[in-house]
Amino acid sequence: MKFTLNVNDQIHDVDVEPDTPLLWVLRDELGFKGVKFGCGVAACGACTVHLDGTATRTCVLPIDAIDGEAITTIEGLADADVLSGVQQAWIDHQVPQCGYCQSGMIMAVSALLDEIPNPTDDDIDASITNICRCGSYPRVRKAIHAIAASKGDA
Repeated sequence: MKFTLNVNDQIHDVDVEPDTPLLWVLRDELGFKGVKFGCGVAACGACTVHLDGTATRTCVLPIDAIDGEAITTIEGLADADVLSGVQQAWIDHQVPQCGYCQSGMIMAVSALLDEIPNPTDDDIDASITNICRCGSYPRVRKAIHAIAASKGDA
């Protein structure tokens, strides 16, 4: 079946089975390799993108469930050559180790900060449920708080 997707503000037509997970459409059909496969059961968050600004795990989301939502992948998070605040904070605070889970983590954190600009530790714990095997959680938390503090200074 043909589906039309708005990914990173560009329209794409794909011809896939209706039950194909959005993850595989983004990676295999459209080439957005920043969306990662981790668990296949929406537990780890490596496949997180934004659907109309909401952090959404794509490995179990069938393409036919997408109904006109704007999809933003990690590739579309930056503004031209300028990194998003979260992407820059990840560099500044040396958050990633292996980095595999980090695109999904960045997408989840970006959505959280759009909703709650100055999250508490409880907000972070409730919202950021992505799994990082390297255990970079303390640096993730430090980066989130640094972003929130810098927004307060602006």
